[in-house]
Amino acid sequence: MWPSRVRDRAPRLPFSSDGSPSYLLQPSIMRNMVAPGETTPNERRNALLSQMRRGALEYCVLALLRDGERYGFELVRRLGDSDGLLTSEGTVYPLLSRLRRDGVVETTWRESTSGPPRRYYRLTRAGSLALEVFSEEWRRFRDAVDGLLEEER
Repeated sequence: MWPSRVRDRAPRLPFSSDGSPSYLLQPSIMRNMVAPGETTPNERRNALLSQMRRGALEYCVLALLRDGERYGFELVRRLGDSDGLLTSEGTVYPLLSRLRRDGVVETTWRESTSGPPRRYYRLTRAGSLALEVFSEEWRRFRDAVDGLLEEER
């Protein structure tokens, strides 16, 4: 069970019934990784990367908003520029809508000099807290995985 200080500090983070963050409870992709006769190596790699992105993408968006507001297409472009975070508008805009409904981002509309008005996104206090908690847990998780991957056999 996760310490209450982590759970209680970010009530908007999705937690499972046992208290662990649900972003750590993604469905297994091993069936795609261990059936080499049915899939190509590239398909298996894409399945793995897709699963890894799915768990972290919303926090990458929150991290991009940490230093100030941005409009949607700017977020799509910035995520696309990051190696391994291939995203599309069809992924990012529904995510932004969900983050807004969850209260971790808020929006304002502004006129644009080069087209229609733009919706700008910024972190709320709950969003900053969610990002802080995720960052702490991510470092711990990343270090544990790196430690296991780097162990000598």
